[in-house]
Amino acid sequence: MPQQLRIDVRLPDGHWAGDVTRANPLATLRIEQHMPLSRGRGTARCWSNEPLNATVEAHAGIDDLTLLDEGHFNVNISAGGGGFLRPLVDLGVVPRTPFEVQDGWVEWTVEGSKEQMRELIARFKGDETPYRLLSTRSTNAQLLTPRQREVFEVASREGYWDVPRRISLTELAALLGVAKSTLSHLLQRIESSVFNAFTDDIRRMSG
Repeated sequence: MPQQLRIDVRLPDGHWAGDVTRANPLATLRIEQHMPLSRGRGTARCWSNEPLNATVEAHAGIDDLTLLDEGHFNVNISAGGGGFLRPLVDLGVVPRTPFEVQDGWVEWTVEGSKEQMRELIARFKGDETPYRLLSTRSTNAQLLTPRQREVFEVASREGYWDVPRRISLTELAALLGVAKSTLSHLLQRIESSVFNAFTDDIRRMSG
């Protein structure tokens, strides 16, 4: 069964993103796109809430930097300048983008088999790479029960979650043929399941 893992990892000394954020501990560096190239090189599109241009450009792991707009910039990363860590590369596990780096720590969300995730943690331990496991979950677990899905579809179609709301709780309960209290409980379960499933995505998209 596929598994999704969210983990904080301390980037090693010499990794450009780790070094730059350790030198600017209040900065948040977001890697929005990352493209590995041949011979250990790479390119990345980035954003930061603080000006990091001088620090990034001066790092030995960066070949060149191109300023864009509103805190965005592109970098060309030299061989050995810092990409995905060796355990990720060896296991063929690619973190989802965007991801953020703060004070030398990167938060990655990765997905793979249970065996891959177990081996990834074992590799970090074996390499003595500091890490913090934030969450794990099965990615093909059913988010809603069949009944919850039915209620979700009707509530969505009738505009229960629209602003302004197009149907009241009482009207929706009558349409579904259930008691108002029963529907209220069902909706709370649905909202909780959806919110918890997408909390990480909301944080990433609202940064």
